[in-house]
Order: sequence, then C-alpha cells, then structure tokens
Amino acid sequence: MRVRCALSTLMGREKYQIQDVHEKTGLSRSTVSNLYNEKSKRIDYDTILKLCSLFDCEINELLYLERDEV
Repeated sequence: MRVRCALSTLMGREKYQIQDVHEKTGLSRSTVSNLYNEKSKRIDYDTILKLCSLFDCEINELLYLERDEV
C-alpha cells in the first residue's frame, strides 16, 4: 500500500501550471513540482491546507491510498 497524490489531476482539471499553483499558494516551486511528479516522501499539514483550499477539495481528493495487488 502507498500514499498517492492527485495534484496533477486537480491541476489538469483547473488547467493550472506548476507556476500557477506556486503563485496562488505561496508554496515553493520545488514543493509543487515534487508533489505533481509524486517524488515527495512527506507533506506538511500547511501544504495540504493550502492545496485543498486552492482546489476547494477534501484531503481524500488530494491524497489517497493505493493498495497493492495481491
């Protein structure tokens, strides 16, 4: 099982670029890029709050569990 980030899906829905999310949230460009590309190993509560606020979504729309196939 692993945690997945749906930031790229949310950004695609709104037609946002990484730069747009960076400017609208105040998050660093590298943070947004790492989440977009699912390279992050951890995420701060403040980051989650800013992204959920920007996309008007719940946490489970941003982050979700992907179960391993048995």
